[in-house]
Amino acid sequence: MMRQNHLISLRLAVLCFLAFAASPGPIRAQGPPVFAITPVESSVKFGVDASVAIKGDFNKWNATLTFTSPELSTGVLDVEIQAASVNTGSSMKDGKLKGKDFFNVEHDPLITFKSTKIIQTGPDTFEVDGNFTIRGVTKPEKLTLTLSGKGTGSGEVNGTMAFDRKDYGMNSGIPFIKIADRVEVTVDLKAKRVSGPPVNLK
Repeated sequence: MMRQNHLISLRLAVLCFLAFAASPGPIRAQGPPVFAITPVESSVKFGVDASVAIKGDFNKWNATLTFTSPELSTGVLDVEIQAASVNTGSSMKDGKLKGKDFFNVEHDPLITFKSTKIIQTGPDTFEVDGNFTIRGVTKPEKLTLTLSGKGTGSGEVNGTMAFDRKDYGMNSGIPFIKIADRVEVTVDLKAKRVSGPPVNLK
């Protein structure tokens, strides 16, 4: 009888061991979505209506898109532009834009946008509220975005933002060129999810 009980106990121990060995280990919590934005494949451009076309881009800038969870509302878009890298294709225009009447790059070298709220407005469209800083002046502005490649883990984000240059102290003009007050900024960002789960979208 004792031998039989011993055999039963031994079988139960073996079964428990096999069940434990076959069971998966503890499930690790998956981190938040992480996206990489490649400046080489992306661009930040601007344009303003004028009697002589004024439009161009910036050669040096950086952008990040970070999340603390898969929820879209936790996302933060952060763009930092080196103002002195402005490129209109004209050294005269570039020099004027870098000067104290416009970007004032020696005193305020960075142009930045940091989002404070991201909401989805359509299947592929979003509104991004944020703080825009230029010439050391910060004001709330709105960036509208369109996303392509949803659900693929990589895609293109195209956005536009318009602001009044005089709100930021750019009250002067360029000699012999009539310039409108409204400036439009466009961003074309190539983004790829490098880790974490997809973002929860509608």
